[in-house]
Amino acid sequence: MSFTVAIVGRPNVGKSTLFNRLVGKKLALVDDTPGVTRDRRPGEAKLVDLKFRIVDTAGLEEADAESLQGRMRAQTEAAIDEADLSLFVVDAKMGLTPVDQALADMLRKKGKPVVLVANKSEARGSDGGFYDAYTLGLGEPTPISAEHGQGMIDLRDAIVAAIGEERAFPPADDEAETNIDLRAEARAEGAEEDEDFEPAYDETKPLRVAIVGRPNAGKSTLINRFLGEDRLLTGPEAGITRDSISVEWDWKGRTIKMFDTAGMRRKAKVQEKLEKLSVADGLRAIRFAETVVIVFDSTIPFEKQDLQIVDLVLREGRAAVLAFNKWDLIEDPQAVLAELREKTDRLLPQARGIRAVPVSGQTGRGLDKLMQAVIDTDRTWNRRISTAKLNRWLEAQQIQHPPPAVSGRRLKLKYMTQVKARPPGFMISCTRPEALPESYVRYLTNGLRNDFQLPGVPIRIHFKASDNPFAGRAKKR
Repeated sequence: MSFTVAIVGRPNVGKSTLFNRLVGKKLALVDDTPGVTRDRRPGEAKLVDLKFRIVDTAGLEEADAESLQGRMRAQTEAAIDEADLSLFVVDAKMGLTPVDQALADMLRKKGKPVVLVANKSEARGSDGGFYDAYTLGLGEPTPISAEHGQGMIDLRDAIVAAIGEERAFPPADDEAETNIDLRAEARAEGAEEDEDFEPAYDETKPLRVAIVGRPNAGKSTLINRFLGEDRLLTGPEAGITRDSISVEWDWKGRTIKMFDTAGMRRKAKVQEKLEKLSVADGLRAIRFAETVVIVFDSTIPFEKQDLQIVDLVLREGRAAVLAFNKWDLIEDPQAVLAELREKTDRLLPQARGIRAVPVSGQTGRGLDKLMQAVIDTDRTWNRRISTAKLNRWLEAQQIQHPPPAVSGRRLKLKYMTQVKARPPGFMISCTRPEALPESYVRYLTNGLRNDFQLPGVPIRIHFKASDNPFAGRAKKR
């Protein structure tokens, strides 16, 4: 992107609505409640022919630095310092407030370009608030309606005038074209042509990781420790994070896109509309991610909600890793670790062999081990096994433990192949698939885990009846 723009203003003036309008998606949570946005949310904006990086921020308020509002203000000021231009949004319908005046003074002191935006200008009686905006001394306000998309052309012209045409439209770089990765298709074609084909794991591909867990488990603190800066809002209060915020960083030369999500409570306890929106946003982050790190509070691990979150991640088909956070608070680490391993095997039989790492977001302990576990789990999640190996394995499994006889007729498993990865999915051609008992399916699943090193990832096995070449033909006399 050519330049970065921060959207600032007091609470409930429509900053997140404008952010969603510019990025073309409903990424930021929007509600009538003031102060919905708390963290900085970046996005890629397009306004007519203008492309730039946009950052949604929390509403600026006067508050003590140690309070939640004070920490939110610090995050917003950091976004202003990093941006090349600020869109100062005011509410033309309600008019100016003393907070708007204070924010205008702060933006002037920053010495960076500012575009004054009068939002909600489509409302009846908004003319007074629009003309009052001139008194802020930040130039001519641009009237828009973020909700209805009015005034976007004028906003584009104001941004170009403030940032300059050279900065707004940098010369095209022919070498910076997007490279289309066709290797996946080539691997898929090769897999069909060669039964012994097993594609190698791509160590350079960017990895999407979601961090989930109960409220106050230390998810945001963990990500801040990864980044080495206070990028996400943290504190002793439970439920600070509302939006699913994405951050990017490099780990040993590999790009990691990490999503911080809101804490997930039991469904019966989620009553407020805003919390429902936050949880839904977190579920979208899980579906978008490739590997999901479930953060447990080591002081109170394996609550019922923890187990339900792990089960949800596995049912979505994601690769899962457990992180036992707040390990610095544990007095007897060896004994607790042995107990946690025993509980993991006993309480999560559907994820046998799942990787679990004790970490501390406060001290940074175990973060490299956690990331290595994430990489190893993603490698397993992407694993492809050749058809020849699978059929030799299937034959050995049937010799060791033959399929049962149902209604006096023994079931036959004829052929096996891997139909997909991410997560590994297999198809077995057999007779009467509907009669195969669940216990034998578990036997095959556990055998795949043990013999092909597939710990901790969901395994899907589909059974298909073989085609009868004589079906539909009339019996010959």
